[in-house]
Amino acid sequence: MKKTCLSLLLFALIGFNYAAFSQTKNQQNKMLRHVVLFKFKDTATPEQVKEVEAAFRKLPTQIKEIKGYEWGTNNSPENLNQGFTHCFFLSFKSEADRAIYLPHPDHKAFGKVLSPHLDKVLVLDYWTQE
Repeated sequence: MKKTCLSLLLFALIGFNYAAFSQTKNQQNKMLRHVVLFKFKDTATPEQVKEVEAAFRKLPTQIKEIKGYEWGTNNSPENLNQGFTHCFFLSFKSEADRAIYLPHPDHKAFGKVLSPHLDKVLVLDYWTQE
């Protein structure tokens, strides 16, 4: 009887530790995604749009809290983009990292390059889910 209780207790502890480890591992693997969509003014020239793209592309080299970056332009055949043409996709490890990014001087300088050409912006942040 004592061996059975000890075995059950040991089994329960191992299971609990594994569950705790799995949960911690899953939390470590989650990333905070920052999705930014731009609709440029009709008056924005292709050269001005390229300048905005280049300025955004520099941000990950200027702000160490950015852990992932990609971007692209719309090519959906559904015609549901409502004029938004550019998507920029940033990843952060924490909300604290995002909080450093948002008021960062290099991010603010990018805003000055962007604002004369921007009609609308849409931002969506989310934590990755499994």
